[in-house]
Amino acid sequence: MNHKIMLNIRNVLIIKTSLIFGYFIFALSACLAWGASLAWGANLAWSAELTQTIAAIKPSIVGIATFQKMRSPPVNFMGTGFVVGDGTLVVTNAHVAPESVDAEKMESLVVIIAKGNETELRSAVKVALDKEHDLALLKISGEPLPAMTLADSSTAREGQMLAFTGFPISMVLGFHPVTHRGMLSSITPIILPALNSNRLDAKMIAQLKKSAFTIFQLDGTAYPGNSGSPVFDPETGNVYGIINMVFVKGLKETALTQPSGITYAIPSNYLRDLLQKK
Repeated sequence: MNHKIMLNIRNVLIIKTSLIFGYFIFALSACLAWGASLAWGANLAWSAELTQTIAAIKPSIVGIATFQKMRSPPVNFMGTGFVVGDGTLVVTNAHVAPESVDAEKMESLVVIIAKGNETELRSAVKVALDKEHDLALLKISGEPLPAMTLADSSTAREGQMLAFTGFPISMVLGFHPVTHRGMLSSITPIILPALNSNRLDAKMIAQLKKSAFTIFQLDGTAYPGNSGSPVFDPETGNVYGIINMVFVKGLKETALTQPSGITYAIPSNYLRDLLQKK
């Protein structure tokens, strides 16, 4: 009799345990499905916002080049820029804007504007330069263009999703702005390193500390031609930074064949400082 009771109790416990485990699995599956639907919904909303933002900012994205009518090809593409301020100012990297042009051969600095399948060239002159932070400010001729708004880059946070638009691989893909997205992976100081630790002395350490400044590291993939691209908030289009370099594995040619996916950008507050000094 006792043996039968024990068997019945054990069977009841097994049934109850199975039911509890089944409920647990059901609840877990429901939670995972709910989380996935929320994530899917968030991605949908994020994509919709980015779609609208890209359409709004594309008229502000320009190419930086030199132009010489008798040269073949006459346009030498240098990198990307974007419009700020009163609509006649264009931001790019200091390393993108040439230090000088050959006036004797009628070479000039120009900005290329995309207008559907057509392009427009505008003459440009450098009006401000910040080599330390790799920034240049150009003044363009003609009517003002739509300007982008600068965000306070000190409010940027690691893990924040951002996007950048420019002309990767120069004009090989045609003169059409291309947008990439990525996460702000790190806000980190950057310095110009010595070739090896044996060359570090007190004087050099002092120079390195002086040259250090904050830079953004992104997990988005940029390419040659993206230098000068604005890094912006996908929802508002406000600019948090300016692409200025990528981490290259091996020779520089591998930036195309084996991109590292590590991109760096100058925070926009350095640009705000440059605009105030202009």
